[in-house]
Amino acid sequence: MNQDSVRLAKRLAEQVPCSRREAEQYIEGGWVRVDGRVVEEPQHRVLNEKIELDPKANLMALTEVTLVLNKPPGVDAGTALGLITAASHMKNDPMSQKLLKRHLLRLTCPVPLETGASGLLVFTQDWRVARKLTEDAAQMEHEVIVEVVSEIDDDTLRRLNHKLGSRGDTLPTFKVSINSSGDGKSKLRFAIKGSHPGLIAWVCERAGVQILGMKRIRLGRVALSTLVVGQWRFLEVHERF
Repeated sequence: MNQDSVRLAKRLAEQVPCSRREAEQYIEGGWVRVDGRVVEEPQHRVLNEKIELDPKANLMALTEVTLVLNKPPGVDAGTALGLITAASHMKNDPMSQKLLKRHLLRLTCPVPLETGASGLLVFTQDWRVARKLTEDAAQMEHEVIVEVVSEIDDDTLRRLNHKLGSRGDTLPTFKVSINSSGDGKSKLRFAIKGSHPGLIAWVCERAGVQILGMKRIRLGRVALSTLVVGQWRFLEVHERF
């Protein structure tokens, strides 16, 4: 390391000028180029390189993010986080925001999915979103599409919607309807209040229905929509769970 080199944040703070903390935020926000290349590390050492601050740089834009992923089946939440890369970012994401290194820090997954299930998975840095998803968990509706073997008749649908457990205790609030049926298979729509791992499998087993796959397509008011399996997007500013 050249003894005359300095931290990028120090050089930027002198050049703008601005405080050292503001310089760090500009850099972490992806607003700074060193010899034409975006550098996101405030501690990056520089000597005589050309330092440029994007004219559109805005510290107000450095908000905590929430990411929505269409998780593939067979992937747990820990592994799923590794799927969030620039290459897997949804094309034409309405937020028009690029993925930064800081977006992958301090992410939590308040409402995980069972490993075998696919669909909507949320990662967030925003404590308000995390609190909403945990404190209001019992009232938040999960919409899950479950593909099963056999075409479902009215009697089986009644058994699926039976709200009592094996000991007569009341099950969590849910409703089952037929989404589509044909060619020896059916897709069922489960609308469930709260997160209850294993509930769908138990209800289907009790009704004599074999599951082929399940996919969460909505969590509260946020829907998976056209998001492709394995891809992710930023939660839009107006979206609320």
